[in-house]
Amino acid sequence: MKIAITVRSIFKTAASILAVLTLAVCLTFAQKESSTPAKDASVYAELGKAPRKAMARRNPLESDPEAAAAGEKLFAMHCAECHGDSAEGGRKGPSLRADQVQQATPGTLFWILTNGVVRRGMPVWSKLPEPQRWQIVTYVKSLGSPKTLPDPGKSPL
Repeated sequence: MKIAITVRSIFKTAASILAVLTLAVCLTFAQKESSTPAKDASVYAELGKAPRKAMARRNPLESDPEAAAAGEKLFAMHCAECHGDSAEGGRKGPSLRADQVQQATPGTLFWILTNGVVRRGMPVWSKLPEPQRWQIVTYVKSLGSPKTLPDPGKSPL
């Protein structure tokens, strides 16, 4: 009788330990999965911090066909080191082709460019002349997001 009680209590203890370990493993995986997207999304959180007045600013070079080409040259000189040669992101800076950036207003991008995101390593570019900052904004907006880029393997029809 005592042996049956001892075996039964061992099984209960083992089942309790197994349940606790399973719960701990599940919580660890759930925490890792939920924290990863938040980190990725937080890279673009600064876009939402632009003042309304800045967001509403229009790009005075929006219809200038030469602005994007000039912006591309400026981008190569000042931005590609961190954001990559084709603005798809690099070790230091996020992709500027991401939907969050491409859907942001030109005024928002100009504000970010002007004020930087110093705590994330993006310098302040306010000393760059305003027309050049607008040229960079024009170039970045001309890139489009990865989803809107044409597929070279498909015909336009």
